[in-house]
Formats: sequence, C-alpha cells, structure tokens
Amino acid sequence: MYVLPRWSHPAILYLRPVQLPSRLIEAAVDQMATLPGIGRRTALRLVLHMLARDEDRVRDFAEAMVAMRSGVKPCGTCHNPTEEETCNLCANPHRDDATVCVVEDVRDLLALESIGEYRGLYHVLGGVISPMDGVGPADLTVDALVSRAAEGGIKEIILALPASMEGDTTAFYLAKRLVESECMLTTLARGVSVGEALQYADEATLSSSLLNRLPYKG
Repeated sequence: MYVLPRWSHPAILYLRPVQLPSRLIEAAVDQMATLPGIGRRTALRLVLHMLARDEDRVRDFAEAMVAMRSGVKPCGTCHNPTEEETCNLCANPHRDDATVCVVEDVRDLLALESIGEYRGLYHVLGGVISPMDGVGPADLTVDALVSRAAEGGIKEIILALPASMEGDTTAFYLAKRLVESECMLTTLARGVSVGEALQYADEATLSSSLLNRLPYKG
C-alpha cells in the first residue's frame, strides 16, 4: 500500500504550483478538479487520500461510480433519478397523485422530502431557464410536465423553484404553458430568501414556505 509522503499532509500542501511526481496522479487530479467546488489543492488532497487507500477499496469506489452512471436513469414519470422505469415516489400508492411539486433538480426534491410533510408527487425540471448559461425551455422537461397536466387527475401544481430571476422566469414560462390545463398553480411563500436555492434553506423555513404556499399570479 502506498504511504503518503510528509509533503502530502493537508497542513503542508504546496503553496505554489509544482510538478506532480506522476502523470497518473496528475490525470486523477485533473478529473477530481472538474467536480463543482473542488479546487486543485482539494483535488490533490483527495487523490492522495485515495492513493493511500487499500487497492480493493479504491476499486470498489470506482466501480460504484461507474455503476451509478450507467444504471441510474430518469423516472419515466417525474424524471427523478432511479434504477427502475418508475421511481419509488411515483410508485408509492400512498402518495397524493393529485398534487405535483415542480422542482429544479433532485437536490430540491430531497430537501422537500426531508421535512416529511409533503405527500404529493414531484416533477424534476432538470434546471431553470437561463439564457446567460444557454439553458432554454427545450433543455428542460417542460413538455413532459405539460403532458402530465393534460392527462387529467392533477388538481394542483406547486412551482417550488428558486427565488431568483431564473426561477421566476421559469415559473412565468410554465404558467403560460399550463394555462389551458385545469390545474391550480401555486408557489412557495417567500419565506425562502430571494436568490436562495431550496436545498440551502433550513427545514423550518422550507416547511413554512410549503405549507403557506400561495396561488401563482405570474
């Protein structure tokens, strides 16, 4: 097993760019640094930690990542990540299928589920409309949501989108697309701070925003 050299200790990581001792380490650092919020120093620290691990544990880690990427797919109904055609939420007969909560991504879904008070279903958009980032309605699961609403049975659609310009733009677009449906559109009460993503809101604030949701007025 590879033993970490003294210079690799987190407290004494290099303070200026240096040539790494192996092109394989360099390649691993390059890949690790592509993750959000991971700079090259943190990437190097993580890579050296993996290098110090038992080879079988590293192989298990790598195989788990590959298996996740190849085996997880969007739910055919709500686009929540799942291994099956239908996710466990949509397949749960005890959920209220007359209420659908629209979220930006799975992190917001998990944040709402963590408060344990919402019993309806979800629809994961896969992002929000952001022209600056090149994200338009065609890049999101908007058509699938409109189709769900048109099938009937849904009485309320909750627009649980970020309290930001992009979130408001997306909500406005969805309201226009859903105008012909008979669904009541509601939105979270603004206990969630403007510009704040749902997954960063505390549970009490998120719970209050959900329970005190308001009719969406566009």
